[in-house]
Amino acid sequence: MQEFHALLELLAMLATDPRIVVLFVLLVVASVSDYRTYRIPNWLTFGGAAFALVYKTVIAASPPTAFLQAFGGLFLGFLIMLPAYALGVMGAGDVKLMAMVGAFLGVHETLQAVLFAFIVGGIAALGFAFLKGKLRRMLHNAKAAVFGMLASTFAGFRPDGRIEASQSIGKLPYGICISIGTMGYVLGRQLGYA
Repeated sequence: MQEFHALLELLAMLATDPRIVVLFVLLVVASVSDYRTYRIPNWLTFGGAAFALVYKTVIAASPPTAFLQAFGGLFLGFLIMLPAYALGVMGAGDVKLMAMVGAFLGVHETLQAVLFAFIVGGIAALGFAFLKGKLRRMLHNAKAAVFGMLASTFAGFRPDGRIEASQSIGKLPYGICISIGTMGYVLGRQLGYA
């Protein structure tokens, strides 16, 4: 019976908070685009972030605080994903998508959404490598990336984090992982699991 009550609360949240509905629609569109073209359009990420900033500011009891929360989430989502982009592990569209998610969720919830996205991404990467028969290659690449980061931290030089095409296991549309992780977090939070 509690599950039914939680489901009703979830439906009520979706009906009363259009921000979440817009976020979910944008995430689905981003996932489809990333799957088909390995690209997430700027109009989607910038438009979504602008909508979130304006919406949170307009409906809030304290607009300056709401704007700072939304902008802080945007900045945090961008900042957390930036090192992966710098290492060549993730595309710029993925970084901008997480920044957009941050604008919708705010500072505190962005951290959880990123964690969920990383978990989904890790599982997807392992599954992707396993299905392609390249799990050993992926683990070798991950080890090389970690040693490269440690070397840059302690030795003070910046290694080229890019993997040669012959050594890569392939491209994973990470926007899908961000979308599933974010939706999983929001739904789990609403149902009392996150």
